[in-house]
Amino acid sequence: MTEATALRTLPQHTLFRPGDVFVLFGELFGRGYANGLINEARKAGMEIIGMTVGRRDENNQLRPLNEQELAEAEANLGGKIINVPLMAGFDQDAPAGEATPTQLLGALSLKTWQEDKLDWEHIEKCRQIGVARFQTSVAQAMAQLDGMIADGRNVLFAHTMAGGIPKAKVFLAIANRVYKGRGERFLSTEALLGSDLGKLILQNFDEVTANTFQHLIDGSAKLRQRLESSGGQARYAAYGYHGTEILINGEYQWQTYTNYTQGYAKKRLENIARAAWQNGVKATVFNCPEIRTNSSDIFVGVELPLLALLRALKREQAGAWADAQWQACAALLQDGCALEDVLSKLDTLNNDEVMRGFRNFAAWPMPNSPELAEVMIGTSESIVAMHRDAKALITDHLSSLVIEASGALMFGEAAQPAAPVLWLNHDIIARQLNQAHG
Repeated sequence: MTEATALRTLPQHTLFRPGDVFVLFGELFGRGYANGLINEARKAGMEIIGMTVGRRDENNQLRPLNEQELAEAEANLGGKIINVPLMAGFDQDAPAGEATPTQLLGALSLKTWQEDKLDWEHIEKCRQIGVARFQTSVAQAMAQLDGMIADGRNVLFAHTMAGGIPKAKVFLAIANRVYKGRGERFLSTEALLGSDLGKLILQNFDEVTANTFQHLIDGSAKLRQRLESSGGQARYAAYGYHGTEILINGEYQWQTYTNYTQGYAKKRLENIARAAWQNGVKATVFNCPEIRTNSSDIFVGVELPLLALLRALKREQAGAWADAQWQACAALLQDGCALEDVLSKLDTLNNDEVMRGFRNFAAWPMPNSPELAEVMIGTSESIVAMHRDAKALITDHLSSLVIEASGALMFGEAAQPAAPVLWLNHDIIARQLNQAHG
């Protein structure tokens, strides 16, 4: 894999100290990667400031958080929240009195959605309204933030916005077939993305997942210049996904979950970081390993590469702590099921001719196939069935470890990043964990 720049050594530089500021550009919901970075900022003694996507009133209009919502959100974050609604995307925006894209999708049916056409001139008007709304909100939020940060402070902006799936019933049914369907229930991602519905979703993904990073960089330019002119520094980190190197047949090899529909937006996110870097802004997209989160659970099979982390923990300066992780994971399995049985299923999957065909870095993201769905979803279901409790999985435990390690690596590397796009593969994840716990 020659095109991916991987982080191969543990970060050696430090920058952030007590009194510096960590800004979460995106609201903190549930379990996810952002928790690891926030924990590192808290350990460093940084002030934590967050944002909110806002909420919608009974007329579907965006509003700030009310007092109770704000108190709960700030308690969850462990810091202050700037109460300006930063809802990204344009799926619920429209000229006054006209239909939003989400409302237009309500007219699509499961029988005709592949042929149904959308009014692209109207959708472009909605997109422009959504973008202008978001930029205006960013300007308001950054004006408040500017008054909260003293001269000479260092700031780490963490971009966590991703997603953009419109809340349309027709898509929920389609998504279940695209990401979970096998046999007669299988649906091709090519069919989805070739439809007007799919094209709209890709546009909204771009606005939420990628273009918000550009709006953050542009919107904070005045603050960044003030801090830098007074001795401080600004750093920008964003969460990407572009496959991960894991141990396959004893070697670290790149692999990926297919089909990761947001992959196109994640590539756009990478290009935004590269352009910022060329302009002297230290903005880095960290392509993180697969984990289970509230949002990733729709992608059945995305969690499977996590299992290979167990072997990486032993490979990279293994010790008693790594052995304890094996034991903790083994304890989650039913009597008569061994951890080696789970890893054997993973090996069979990774060596399957179908899976090998998708380890094509240059072609990423590739469309799915019926054969892929059969082996990947089938393997996922069979491994889940080996557990004592379907709500307490090995991949849950390993996800928490990846979140911890990724947070530490991103926090350390952001001090003096090596490149605008960096892959965090299982080798460096395991090394970080073993160093922290060994």
